[in-house]
Amino acid sequence: MAKTVEELASRWLPGAEIGDAENRVLQSAVTRRPLAKDINRHVSDHAGLGERLADAIARVGGSWTFIVSFLLFLVLWTVGNAWLLSRDAFDPYPFIFLNLVLSMLAAIQAPVIMMSQNRQAARDRLDAAHDYEVNLKAEIEIMALHEKMDALRHNEIVAMHSEVRSVSERLERLEAALRSERPGS
Repeated sequence: MAKTVEELASRWLPGAEIGDAENRVLQSAVTRRPLAKDINRHVSDHAGLGERLADAIARVGGSWTFIVSFLLFLVLWTVGNAWLLSRDAFDPYPFIFLNLVLSMLAAIQAPVIMMSQNRQAARDRLDAAHDYEVNLKAEIEIMALHEKMDALRHNEIVAMHSEVRSVSERLERLEAALRSERPGS
C-alpha cells in the first residue's frame, strides 16, 4: 500500500479535488486508524445550556404526552369556566385570558422549537459529512483489497505456470527416458 497521502490520492482518487474531508480519509488510510466516531456524542458534549433546554422543550412539546395533557388542560379550563363556575368564572366565555396564555405560549414555543430544528439540521449536516468520509474510506480500502487480491492471484498464476512448466519438463524427460529404454521405438 502507498505510504503517503499524495500517493494514495493519485492512486485512488485520480483527478478528484482533494479537500479537507478527503485529506482526513487518506491520512486515516495511511496511518491505518479508524474514521468512525459518534458525532451525536460530540455535538451533545459541546451543547450549551440554552441549546440543551431548546432540545428538551422541543422533545416535550412535540410529544403525544404534551398534546394529550394540553388538550386535557383546555377541556378542564373551558368546562370549569363555562359550566362549573358559570357565575363566578375566572375567565368567562370568550376565554380571553386563555387566549392570552395560549398566544404567549406559542410566541415562546415556536422560536425555541425552531432553534432545536436548526441544531438538528446542523447535526444532520455533520452526520452526512461524516458518512461521506466513512464511505470514501471504505471504498478506498475495498479498492486496496482488490489490488492485493489481484496481486496474490497474479503471483499464484505465475507460480502455477512455473510449476506446470517444471512438471511438463519432467514428463518430457521421463518420456524420452522411456523411449530410449525400449528397443525399436
